[in-house]
Amino acid sequence: MKEKLFATKSSLTFFILRLSLGIVIWPHGYQKITGFSKVMHHLVNDYQLPWLIAFFVVLIEFVTPLLLLVGFASRIMAVLLAVVMIGAIPYHWDNGFFMNWFGNQAGEGFEYHLLAIGIATAIVLEGGGKYSLDRKILNKSQKVLA
Repeated sequence: MKEKLFATKSSLTFFILRLSLGIVIWPHGYQKITGFSKVMHHLVNDYQLPWLIAFFVVLIEFVTPLLLLVGFASRIMAVLLAVVMIGAIPYHWDNGFFMNWFGNQAGEGFEYHLLAIGIATAIVLEGGGKYSLDRKILNKSQKVLA
């Protein structure tokens, strides 16, 4: 189980994908943490999310990008982010596909979410790549077992 969870190729590609997803998602999580009360009110009252789900959305968007940046449990972090992004699409569906570049629609579209899901899926399939703690953890456990 540990091997499947932490295994990754020594790929620069997945390192870049992992950093990209972490760097892009973390500011959103940071915004949510720093405005926690307002965000929770918005998610619970406007989106009708149960309090616990809203709390986990905020927590996932803040913590998982940090763990992706260092490459710890990359597959799990990517799954969690993908689930949040999949869950966000229905709330953005009526705004269409595109981001609100010109401020002429009611809100943001869902293109950002699809892109995050695609990157997260690649990380789930192949791991965190080069320079990840996953590689170090797996290598240490294999040396101990050997």
